[in-house]
Amino acid sequence: MVALAVDLGASGGRVVAGGFDGALLSVNEVRRFPNDPVRVHGRLHWDVLRLFHEVKQGIRAADRGGGDRVETVGIDTWGLDFGLLDRHGELLGNPYHYRDRQTDGVMEEVVRIVPRAEIYARTGIQFMQINSLYQLFALARAGSTALEAARTLLMMPDLFRSFLTGERCCEYTDATTTQFVALADGDWDRDLLARLGLPVDLLPPMVPPFGCPAPLAAGVAEEIGVGAVKVVAVAGHDTASAVLAVPATGPDFAYLSCGTWSLCGTEVDRPVVDERSLGWNFTNEGGLEGRYRLLRNIMGLWLVEECRRTWSRDGFAVPYEGLAAAAEELPPFVSFVDPDNPRFLHPGDMPGRIAAFCTETGQPAPEGPGQTLRCILESLALKYRLVLERTERLAGKQFPGLHVVGGGSRNALLMRMTAEAIGRPVWAGPSEATAVGNLLGQLIAGGRIGGVRQAREVVRVSMPVETFEPTGAAGWDEAFERFSEIARY
Repeated sequence: MVALAVDLGASGGRVVAGGFDGALLSVNEVRRFPNDPVRVHGRLHWDVLRLFHEVKQGIRAADRGGGDRVETVGIDTWGLDFGLLDRHGELLGNPYHYRDRQTDGVMEEVVRIVPRAEIYARTGIQFMQINSLYQLFALARAGSTALEAARTLLMMPDLFRSFLTGERCCEYTDATTTQFVALADGDWDRDLLARLGLPVDLLPPMVPPFGCPAPLAAGVAEEIGVGAVKVVAVAGHDTASAVLAVPATGPDFAYLSCGTWSLCGTEVDRPVVDERSLGWNFTNEGGLEGRYRLLRNIMGLWLVEECRRTWSRDGFAVPYEGLAAAAEELPPFVSFVDPDNPRFLHPGDMPGRIAAFCTETGQPAPEGPGQTLRCILESLALKYRLVLERTERLAGKQFPGLHVVGGGSRNALLMRMTAEAIGRPVWAGPSEATAVGNLLGQLIAGGRIGGVRQAREVVRVSMPVETFEPTGAAGWDEAFERFSEIARY
């Protein structure tokens, strides 16, 4: 059996083929392509049709790769964003990207209508201005003609699955990121939407992860030139797929999905919704096999990516390895930023914003790329410690170390800093966790793997993991105290 994972991440998309012999999972990247948002008249959009073209090319290339034929396909993306379809099922324009400024100030307006504490009690979801709830409210407030004409709202993985199959449904793990799925019954919170004056008839049926297999639409199959391929509703939220691929040995573990965003937390049997989790802005996203992902979203390596774009634009295009080597030689703990400060959300002059934050908080502004990179990585490592310790307090558990998955697990300097900051081992890998989790979801759906526990056993024997042990380097505890003073978000 060949399964195909379509993973649309913030820095790019890829199509990854997976083979399973009953014990080991093998993965092979078939196609990689950019996933850059497109700005038109000041608005930021998904380039959704170009991405769909790339997805089809990836399926074609995998099916003609000379091995076994592709049997199943699964699609994951980040949460929050959605597309709108009209009564004929036609897409009503390119979906907005969550970094578009349409939601600036919207969250504050919404919580004046329905109090923050009530929204949290109903949904258990972290408050971020980029949530689907505020995107939808922004469209309604602006009198969007697309919203007026819409008959169906599909989250992005569901939209691409609909393009491939014609089916219209929303997968549960991704739907919960919207902040309008009710904890009480795991279904859409139509009452919350109605109180905010938002349409409630756009929401399609919700399906559980690993379900709703549907064949490629006849026209798509003919265009690509493939046979009987089924598209599975895997855990469509990329974090849900990544956490499935954490090589933990039991149900109690801490994870960090590290990439453009960093998501740090654990799995719990019941949502944690209380004054502390609300005050610390933790989220309870829908997980697998009835569990929840108790976690905190952290801005992540986006800060590094956007700094590098700015430096490249200014004529300073240095490979990351060179920057990291220079940063490692610089004095530690000079300045910190809170990665989750709202000023860092949108594209732009990230080095300038970091320097301004440091100046405003009475710290030396970093001078040059090396100092800026060191400031970012130390700040991330310290934020991971803060969130990990709060996760333990909320879950009532102590974790011996931290599993780090995703592309950031290849960043050796960040992994070493994280081990020192938390004072515990960091187990780094797999770096391709989202695609691996997507593939595992298809194997679960097809009955080849018995469930989450066995899936993680497969990861442990199939994927390399590197351990970073803390050395007890001096200064990290004092740095954490300083960092905690400026970490307000």
